[in-house]
This record gives sequence, structure tokens and C-alpha cells, in this order.
Amino acid sequence: MFPEDLKYTSEHEWVRPAGESGAVRVGITDFAQDALGDIVYVSLPEVGAEVEGGAAVGELESTKSVSDVYAPLSGTVAAVNEALDGTPELINSDPYGDGWLFELTLSDASSVDALMDAAQYESTVEA
Repeated sequence: MFPEDLKYTSEHEWVRPAGESGAVRVGITDFAQDALGDIVYVSLPEVGAEVEGGAAVGELESTKSVSDVYAPLSGTVAAVNEALDGTPELINSDPYGDGWLFELTLSDASSVDALMDAAQYESTVEA
């Protein structure tokens, strides 16, 4: 149900290594995008911003509500998905691919280990 190669947060975000840079790519889960409904606007942190794990760093606005985007881990924003400016619905149609949100260069690379795996995340969603 949830991709096995990702790590997850209780805020329904996923984290995936983003190539050789040591950065991680961040997005929201299929469960989260489904709960939000059609996403019409995205506000993301600026490239270069220092973010703290658990802190709100942006917003997703849907036809139903506005929801905060949280930094899953502490680090520096290395990239944001510019495609979402014109096509925020990518988050709905491809939450684990083209609908990614931003990339983080982590303050502590081992902090990823503290996140949930797919089975743990699935059990929190079902609870």
C-alpha cells in the first residue's frame, strides 16, 4: 500500500534519499493527499532556509481546507518542486513521484533512521 523504500512521519510525509548529494526528497503520502482532496495551491519554504524537524514550513491548500507542511527532519532546504507552482494537482496524481515538495540537506544524516518504515506507517494510518 505504501512504498517500502520510503520513510514516513506521523504528519503523513515521506522521505526518500535524493541521489548522491546526501539530501532527502520530501512529499506527502497518498493517504494525506486523498484526505486533503484536490490541491489548488502550494506554499513551500525558500531554498536555503534552515528548517527544524517538526516545524511547519509551508501550506497545502485544497478545495476542502488548508493544511500545514512540516519539515520531517532538521536541515537546509536544497530545492523546491517548481512544477507545483503551475500544477499543484501533481501532488494528487503522483504523490510519490512528480508531486514531491522539497529537498533537504540534513543536519544529521542518521536522523532518517528515527522515521517510520512502511509497515509502521500503515499501522498508524489504520489505527
